[in-house]
Amino acid sequence: MAQQITTHLTTHIIRDEHSALSAMLRSILLLLAQHRRDGTLPDFAALRAMLFYVDEFPEKRHHRKESELLFPKLRSRTPISRELLDRLDDDHDRGERKIRNVEHALLAFEMMGESRREAFETAVERYVDFYLAHMAMEEREILPLAERVLTEDDWAELDRAFAANRDPMTGCKPDAEYAALFTRIVNAVPAPIGLGAERPRS
Repeated sequence: MAQQITTHLTTHIIRDEHSALSAMLRSILLLLAQHRRDGTLPDFAALRAMLFYVDEFPEKRHHRKESELLFPKLRSRTPISRELLDRLDDDHDRGERKIRNVEHALLAFEMMGESRREAFETAVERYVDFYLAHMAMEEREILPLAERVLTEDDWAELDRAFAANRDPMTGCKPDAEYAALFTRIVNAVPAPIGLGAERPRS
């Protein structure tokens, strides 16, 4: 009979944050596709808020904890997947540059108008594809490995770190300084991510 692997709090948090980010990224694509079909310009303020969330939480908090805490512990416990961990660390570095490119493309679209729509949409699509593949690799390869090789002391330290500054998009209460940002996103973005009205299908 196969041994059952315990799932720790950190693993649940990472998967929850991945799910929230995936939903946010796919919502951006859906919004852009709907505006293109309708021949209308998107709500640039809402898009700026959504991209700021991606930059502020997944890029600066989620990734940092993986690269500075989870990955070093894995490297110290097993030689397995070290090349993959190096690749994922590189993804984290490249992700920060990629989100800057997307934010610049959004500014160009907002300032220059229709002539920059396609460039922005392409930048978003490439970023989403990159990020979804990155998260899938972590969930398929890294998290199961961590559950097998890390010690309970490792998990206790990781759980304390990952439980702090939880992502509000996973249902956690936002820090006071971010409350207005998340209220704005939730009210501007249609369901299922937010509370905004769904756009009618053309």
